[in-house]
Amino acid sequence: MNVGYLFEDQKIFDVVVWSPPEVRQSLSDVRDVLVEKTDRHHVRLDEIADVSIVSVPTVIKHFGVAPYIDVVANVDGRDLGSISRDVESRLQTVEFPLEYYPELLGEFVERQDAQKRILGVAIAALIGIFLLLQACFRSWLLALIAFLALPASAAGGVLAVLISGGVVSLGSIVGFFAVLGIAARNGILLITHYQHLEGQEGVPFDVDLVIRGARERMTPILASSAATIAALLPIVFFGLIPGLEVVQPTAIVIIGGLVASTLVTLVVLPALYLVVGSRADRQLDLGLASA
Repeated sequence: MNVGYLFEDQKIFDVVVWSPPEVRQSLSDVRDVLVEKTDRHHVRLDEIADVSIVSVPTVIKHFGVAPYIDVVANVDGRDLGSISRDVESRLQTVEFPLEYYPELLGEFVERQDAQKRILGVAIAALIGIFLLLQACFRSWLLALIAFLALPASAAGGVLAVLISGGVVSLGSIVGFFAVLGIAARNGILLITHYQHLEGQEGVPFDVDLVIRGARERMTPILASSAATIAALLPIVFFGLIPGLEVVQPTAIVIIGGLVASTLVTLVVLPALYLVVGSRADRQLDLGLASA
């Protein structure tokens, strides 16, 4: 019977009263144990306490000075996020005794913390990519239209995740990073090719320049995208086998992002370059002249 706690060297030890074997053979024997009162009279334990058999944890751990008990459950058939939200909502309806409180831990909570850290890194990466694009093109407008391919490719990855079940995992986030890099590369290659045609080959800026540049970059962009998708499709279809279940979300996001990035690079970016390209060139010429 736990009757108190003993504190020693910042550790807590339970103080337990352990009766002789002959008085704990049955529940009635325990109820008949005589307890001495302050007036030196004795009463049966059953008269001053509720004696019953209940289930108790075999091990009680401590975090600091607070004891805690782990309640563990395995998840099958549903994703961790939805189950964790259901458990949290149920816990809010349960009234716990004073000084008792629940705390939801486990893989889902750790994954949420990791996703928050990765989100901060992603924001910093996007800012860095935009500044690098501006340094590459020496034009804020050209950097902006190349940067627009990044959210479009990310939207394709999100759509692929929703079609596949709507579960965002760490593998999915890694796939988003890969898609952003591919989209930025395709945009840089297309715009630099336009600049090469205009500056090195003397092609005047007009619709024919935009169409020619998109046509000449279409084959390498489509070839690289098709090769990447073909390499990732087996992972998507056989991702449930051991060893591929972690890589499958990454492959799904990359495929969806590649499709969206390819369409944006070959259709949207040429139209935007036609609208703002000449203006960006004038800004570049003014900047060189003032320098």
